[in-house]
Amino acid sequence: MQQIDMNSDEFQAELEKTWQFVEKVNKQFGFVQNPNDEVNEGVAMGLARNKLIYGKRYCPCFMVIGETKEEQKAADNRICPCKPALEKEIPEDGTCHCGIFCTPEYAEAQAQHDEIEEIVHEHSKGLTKEQAESLLKEEQLDGDELEALLEARTLGMINFTLMDVREYMEYQMGHIVGTDCLVPTSQFYAKIEEHSDKKYSPIIVYCHTGSRSFQVQHAMKSLGFEHVGNLRPGIIAYSGEIQRG
Repeated sequence: MQQIDMNSDEFQAELEKTWQFVEKVNKQFGFVQNPNDEVNEGVAMGLARNKLIYGKRYCPCFMVIGETKEEQKAADNRICPCKPALEKEIPEDGTCHCGIFCTPEYAEAQAQHDEIEEIVHEHSKGLTKEQAESLLKEEQLDGDELEALLEARTLGMINFTLMDVREYMEYQMGHIVGTDCLVPTSQFYAKIEEHSDKKYSPIIVYCHTGSRSFQVQHAMKSLGFEHVGNLRPGIIAYSGEIQRG
């Protein structure tokens, strides 16, 4: 395998050509680049590397199969912008597998998501109402995100139900401050009927590690609960206030 010196003039020249190629693709198809510059830089460098090694901008997110050019062509390796991205991934998901090409709508939503992530993970207080509402729509949440949502709820920006799905003994040993109800997984189908009036309002479920609550999340959706978020990986990853009893 040919070794590439990323600091060489040859690589830097090819990298510049790759950026020109990316701009051309964006203009041709109406795409925009990922709001995360690290994603774009990593993919661009991979494309430039593959161009120098193989003579084609093979997708850097997949292994290039085949030793010879004939074998590589027969293997139908992805060449950027690849057919699966143009025909399926971008139309359906808003971005290609590697993430460098995005629809404007996806890029805008991702930029907003990244902004919220930065706020909650730096423990900065000050989610806007719009940011809190957007975060509440996420299906999988970590401890920092739940803590930020609980603060936003206290401030009256949003409203949701926080549901513990562990057993009563576990709840007594310690539960998240702000928990609204206990629906033990062992009694799930009997107890969830008590909350049928919440089918159209946000609910966040949690357990010890996020496994039981993940199952409950999907069971609730099958029963018609429209939006259920899950704390992963559970209360063990929550650094906020815990209450015993």
